[in-house]
Amino acid sequence: MASHEGASALSDADTARHARRAVIASTVGTMIEWYDFYLYGLAAALVFGKLYFPATDPYSATLLSFSTMFVGFVARPLGALIFGHYGDRIGRKTTLVVTLMLMGVSTVFIGLLPTYESIGVWGAVGLVLLRVLQGVGVGGEWGGAVAVATEWSKFNKSRGLAASWPQFGSPLGMLMAVGALTLTAQFGDSAWFESVGWRIPFLFSAVLIGVGLYIRLGVLETPVFQRLQSEKKVARAPVMEAVRGYWKQILLTCLIRTGQQAPFVIFTTFLLAYGTKNLGFDRQFLFNCVLVACVVSLFANPFFGWASDKIGRKRMYVIGAATMLAFAFPYFWMLDTKIPALVVFAIVISIPIHDMQWAPLAAFTTESFPPSVRYSGSSIGYHLASLTSGGPAPLICAYLLHTYGTSTALSVYIAVIAAISLISALLLKDRSQSDYATNEGWARGDASTAATPVKPTPVSATS
Repeated sequence: MASHEGASALSDADTARHARRAVIASTVGTMIEWYDFYLYGLAAALVFGKLYFPATDPYSATLLSFSTMFVGFVARPLGALIFGHYGDRIGRKTTLVVTLMLMGVSTVFIGLLPTYESIGVWGAVGLVLLRVLQGVGVGGEWGGAVAVATEWSKFNKSRGLAASWPQFGSPLGMLMAVGALTLTAQFGDSAWFESVGWRIPFLFSAVLIGVGLYIRLGVLETPVFQRLQSEKKVARAPVMEAVRGYWKQILLTCLIRTGQQAPFVIFTTFLLAYGTKNLGFDRQFLFNCVLVACVVSLFANPFFGWASDKIGRKRMYVIGAATMLAFAFPYFWMLDTKIPALVVFAIVISIPIHDMQWAPLAAFTTESFPPSVRYSGSSIGYHLASLTSGGPAPLICAYLLHTYGTSTALSVYIAVIAAISLISALLLKDRSQSDYATNEGWARGDASTAATPVKPTPVSATS
């Protein structure tokens, strides 16, 4: 049993052990939440249009289905505001337990939701409301998961690698979501999958909630946050202080994600609609390609996180953004050949190319904020990109394809947003050498350091 005095009372060996456990807990938690979030996107591309908007033509049904997906992205900044506040006020650990529950319960209820055939338009209304809750949950997850994984002195020289593990949860969650749908599809024909089969992976989230809670409840609060409490430097209104003092960092965090998040949604979600409807490929073939891409990503993600410790977070991100820009046209050229080998190659390398930005992103952005507003500032900037990039991406792609009838328009779109990321990354200051554990050393006017006396609270954990 770990000490009830928290991380500060642990020996060096115990601190190292709990630091490793924190990384594992962050990775598993983000994996579960991304599983839930990606599962919805995949189902939106495959069945939601037909099940919840059957009265419309195929193009309109696709747009409406992706619109419900967009709602989840819109809700993510709200989750960042809510949970960012509490994460910087009462602690990272408690907040992450709540986000996990919110995300998991919403996903289970989606699996139980009646379709248009049973309750008419109320099915779509329920879908939207549950997607909003999903968005709020995942909006509060990321900033806390990265803080829990990195706010340990053990990782001062390997923060890029440590921060890449919560990022690792994303391809792992996608792998699980695609795998769950693929496995479920084997038990029946298309009619069975559209009526019953797609629900099973959503209901399986109930099991994952239990696993995630067991792991997260056994993690100590981070030493950095405990220090803020003991020194009575917890921010009064962390969201306001982050926005007032760090609006430039928040804006640049949003913009550097533009060319990272939207391509990922295109490579994993829009691909399914484009590949089946425009290229005529079998759904299972595309599923298998994405599965392989996610497996490769499991190795690419920690590698690029490690590389960011060696060559610098900023340099690694700039290389990734430039590579995405160069990949924008070859990606669709290969897909449009309809040659299976080239299609497989395009899909499989797309996710690792995305990881060149995704892996260093966590450390690059969280290092831009002092600990008193780290959860709030990094979460707000990170999730604002959901409004400008990830959320509208499939809608924009569907519109461009419908309007221009060529994938070249989609390649131009990816190239433009990759250029935005590249320029923004060059403008964001590299603070990897700043003191990650204190508010000291920040330029005057960077942020308010006003704090309210907060009585330190004991944090316990089971080992």
